[in-house]
This record gives sequence, C-alpha cells and structure tokens, in this order.
Amino acid sequence: MIKRAIELAAKAHHNQFRKGTDTPYFAHPCSVGILLAQHGCSEEVVAAGILHDTIEDTPLTIEDIRTQFGNEVATIVEGCSESDKSLSWMDRKQHTIDFLVNAPMEVKFVTCADKMDNITSIALDYDELGEDLWQRFNAGKKEQSWYYRGLVESLNKGEFAKTDLFHDFELKVSYVFDNRNH
Repeated sequence: MIKRAIELAAKAHHNQFRKGTDTPYFAHPCSVGILLAQHGCSEEVVAAGILHDTIEDTPLTIEDIRTQFGNEVATIVEGCSESDKSLSWMDRKQHTIDFLVNAPMEVKFVTCADKMDNITSIALDYDELGEDLWQRFNAGKKEQSWYYRGLVESLNKGEFAKTDLFHDFELKVSYVFDNRNH
C-alpha cells in the first residue's frame, strides 16, 4: 500500500515545487510518510500521509483515493484537507484549528506530521534567508505564528498530546517563533 501511495503521489505532484524553492514538492509527502512510520503509525496512516495533499493540490479526487486505497485512507486524507478553498486564508486555518480539537487520532497524526515537516522547512530556510523568508507566504510571520500556535493548542488535548510527535512539533514551533532573534 505504501509503495502504491508513493507512486501515485509522485505522479500527482509531478512538476510541483515547494513554495519559493526549487525543491520538488514530492519531497514533502515523502517526509510526512517517513515521520509517520518513525512514530509507529499503521500502513494506512502512512499511506494517507503520503497522499494528504493530493486532493487539494492535484486533479485527484477523494473518490480516486477511496477506490485505490479504501475508505480508511480516504477518510484520513479527507480529514486533513481544507474543505472550502474559497474561504480566506485566516478562515481556512481557523477551521483547521477548530476541527483538530476533536479530530480522529489518525487525522491528528497526519496533520501534525504535515505541519512538522513544514515548520522544519521554515526553520531551515529562516537560517538561510532570515526575515525575507516570510515574503514567500501569502500570510506573513505574525499570521504564521498565530496558525502554528493554534495548531499546538488544538493538538494539545487528549491522548494525542502524549505522543512524541506532538512534543517534537510543539518544541519546533516554540523554537521558530519564541527562541529566535526575529
């Protein structure tokens, strides 16, 4: 299943690049899948992590995922996807923050791994670019800080708050937004 997810995501994200870089976008879903595997997640959760951006950023639909990977993977991918791209950035992110409070554990794992990879990239790029980094985003440093801190607050509830992945994410967010000379 994981091999098939990698193959599908590689095709779906072909010719896409990480925002403001020449890094192939496919590196991101692979990193998410690796993080999930390192934290002991099931094959279905790892596959969903690899596929998490396909219905938002490629022509694939949730039905394509359901047909090829089953209902469990599709449900996780759907839970990690923004439901209404017509909303403003702030409204979409607030919806994510609110949804995660009571989201299934599998969705929390994939979302946290996704955001962990993103915040790790931000930290590395900040070391290279400094404050110019924030120019590549639709929302600047203040808004990004609000969003990532909101994610930490939402994920810091129930059993998920006890996971190593959550603690690593919380530390990385603090490192980026609290412990640096910005």
